[in-house]
Amino acid sequence: MSLCKAFGKDKVIFATAEDHATPSTVQLPESEPQPGLILDNGDINWNCPCLGGMATGPCGVEFREAFSCFHYSEAAPKGSDCYDAFKTMQDCMGNYPGVYAKQNQRDGDDDDEDDGLDMGAAMAGAEQESPDKVSVDSVGATDAGSSAAVVQKSV
Repeated sequence: MSLCKAFGKDKVIFATAEDHATPSTVQLPESEPQPGLILDNGDINWNCPCLGGMATGPCGVEFREAFSCFHYSEAAPKGSDCYDAFKTMQDCMGNYPGVYAKQNQRDGDDDDEDDGLDMGAAMAGAEQESPDKVSVDSVGATDAGSSAAVVQKSV
């Protein structure tokens, strides 16, 4: 027979060998599938932890507009009609360097090497050459301080 003792908010249960001899009859409820970035109806799940808080940060509105434009884009190549939205988002992020600092700056890495693609530099360079031939292939965010866009220029 088990013994139960309460210690304030805690309850301690001592189980005997007899208690463990019979299988448990506890029934757990069915777990609901957790939605990812895209909901079943095709909408964007702005609460997805995979966005790393980008949708609610100081440039959340700009991020949501740019990401929505890319997600719903039917242009070929996908997202090529979203250049202005991404440029607006980039300008906003430039106003908050403490929040949207590059990962290597946050870690205290002061070397001049760039470990990844700098969205701002890539889009700014593409804008100077030919803004109508730039397309955004993918967007991802791993935390509230980083975002990435792959810019592809048509030749």
